[in-house]
Amino acid sequence: MNETLKLVDETLRTGNVGRAIRQMENYLAAWPEQQTAEKLMEVREDYDRMESYWQQGGNDPEREALYQRLLQRVYVVYANVMHYHRMKASPYQNSLYTRVRQGQRDWSLTAIRQEMEGFVSNVALLQLEPDNKRQTMSETLYRDHQRQMNQLFEYVLTSRQWSDSVGSQFTEMLTSPTIDSIDQQLLIAAVTLSLLNQFDMAKFRMLTEVYRLSQDEAVRQRALVGWALSASDTYSQIYPEQHELITALLESDQACQELTELQIQLIYSLNEEKDSQTIRKEIMPDLLKNSEKMMAQEMGESDDERLEEVLHPEVSEQRMEHLESSMRRMMDMQKQGVDVFYHGFSQIKRYPFFYDISNWLVPFYTQHPDIAQFVAKQGQYHYLEKVFAANTFCNSDKYSFVIAMQEVIDRLPQQVRDMIVHGEYSAEELAAAAVEPSPALERRLYLMDIYRFFRLFSHASELYNPFIVTKDEAGGCCFFRLKLFAGTRLERYKAQIVRQLKKHQMNSTANSLLLTFTEAYRDVQYYMWVKDYAHVLLLDPDNERALLGFARSLYETKLYERALEYFEKLMNKYPEKSNYQLYVAVCLIQVERNEEALKMLYRLNYEQPENDSVNRALAWAQTCTGQLEQAHHIYEQLVGLEQVDIEDLKNYGYCLWLQGDILQAKTQFQEYCKRCEESSPVKPDFFDVDWLKKRGISIIEINMMLSLL
Repeated sequence: MNETLKLVDETLRTGNVGRAIRQMENYLAAWPEQQTAEKLMEVREDYDRMESYWQQGGNDPEREALYQRLLQRVYVVYANVMHYHRMKASPYQNSLYTRVRQGQRDWSLTAIRQEMEGFVSNVALLQLEPDNKRQTMSETLYRDHQRQMNQLFEYVLTSRQWSDSVGSQFTEMLTSPTIDSIDQQLLIAAVTLSLLNQFDMAKFRMLTEVYRLSQDEAVRQRALVGWALSASDTYSQIYPEQHELITALLESDQACQELTELQIQLIYSLNEEKDSQTIRKEIMPDLLKNSEKMMAQEMGESDDERLEEVLHPEVSEQRMEHLESSMRRMMDMQKQGVDVFYHGFSQIKRYPFFYDISNWLVPFYTQHPDIAQFVAKQGQYHYLEKVFAANTFCNSDKYSFVIAMQEVIDRLPQQVRDMIVHGEYSAEELAAAAVEPSPALERRLYLMDIYRFFRLFSHASELYNPFIVTKDEAGGCCFFRLKLFAGTRLERYKAQIVRQLKKHQMNSTANSLLLTFTEAYRDVQYYMWVKDYAHVLLLDPDNERALLGFARSLYETKLYERALEYFEKLMNKYPEKSNYQLYVAVCLIQVERNEEALKMLYRLNYEQPENDSVNRALAWAQTCTGQLEQAHHIYEQLVGLEQVDIEDLKNYGYCLWLQGDILQAKTQFQEYCKRCEESSPVKPDFFDVDWLKKRGISIIEINMMLSLL
């Protein structure tokens, strides 16, 4: 971005109209553009009139509203300039922008609406045509319409800032029963991509209105995903209407519930890489191996295989059990929200069908020109209908499945082809196999389409991608933490999202969401999450987890006396839990009550001789009390473990030092430093000087050991 435009952006976010105008003028002085300069001049003149009246002491009751409108007008000028730069910086988007605008097509909204409504009318009129003409006319009609909709998708995707009038007309089109639902869904996807690239209040408002007004569930859910992903705190001061629209929508319990479900679905989608590895490395090899053997058995066995079946009949049963187990595991993952088909269909996304950007997000329909002939040929056998009814394929994967079948159907063995194609499916079977449609399912399948688009489309890197995330950070996919949602009825659902984020180990995002909780929803669970154990104990004095967390925090800050007080409380309250006795013993060592600690540790060691934590504490207590030979014996065992606790190395070094074995002590200290990746020489505070001096090690000896290290 141009440095001057960066300043404009930063100034707009603060809401300073006069400064933003001056910075835009500076930009245009270096990069002149007549139409932009004229629009900015109009804003400048209106601002100057307002400012002059204010300087003269005039009282204008509309000043705040006027100032806000001027701020928005400067933003539109800035956003359109940014659009220009974005197109120039993105070869792919620039090619789309140029291509659709250089043609002869009429891009007026009246013409666009007439085309879409005319398509619906023409489809209805096909039924009046004779059978021998209907198929050809249908193919021509759908081919022309698909080309028009692909162009319209590209036009909307690369569109500049909309006026309120354009937004209102699109709202009417996308909620009208006279326009095909597939066209409406496709346009919502285009608007969403455009809006993600650059915030546009008219487009955002349009999506919220479509979500509120549409009677078509698939359209509603796409609109919901669109405005939720594109909601932005960045320009909330320029467009406070954004918060007002969201607050009004969230007066509905249904909207709150759907947003919560959407947020959870997005979290699951971000876990796809891990889930794909599980399927690819653990489930699919076993599934393919057993299914191939089962298929070979169905196709006819050799004499050797028949003999094997007689001698070992249990093998066939085991193979079937493994196959069923793998299938059940994958289906269980799918029920939990895992995208089980992503990896399997990812390679097919390289086919020419997916060269057109709109084909990634178009709803599946059998009349699509690229699959219509194949589907018509196979349609009488119902096997595609059976497959799609029984599996929750997203639209993109349905197209992939059909494309794959087109490629392989003629190359399959005849017996397999007959089994697939000529299998008879009754209406009852198809109905039984069908997955029950629901708003959540519509939303989930659309999210799968979007995820595939951003992960697999060759030019996705030239668009803003909300799915670019790190290990524990959900990036643009966690809209729940936006300030726009603060104080709304969505507050009561935030705890559910924190649980999901922590379940998927997205702790950074969970912590940032916790920062947005209002006071009314800061309960015991909230304070446990933020580790404010003192506050938890004010609300619930006997909360075991809070007592333990508070005691540990005191111990970590070296407040050993206070930590001991809370650990003793836990030990007395839960005498059956030996770990609390161990905590007490360790605290007793820290406050130099070693004899008491030893009594407890000897008893614990007798009861749990294989407990390394107990042995570790016992060895240290013996070192502190001068029982060096006993401690030496335990440390030899501890440092010989496969997984060594690095603190044992340092403490063993202390034990050896007190025994006078300087060289062996040095070796243990060096190994400790190596595993800690500490630089050499070690720092002067490496040793506990006071502890050593109490046990007869002089400061000279300490310095000499430091020098050795």
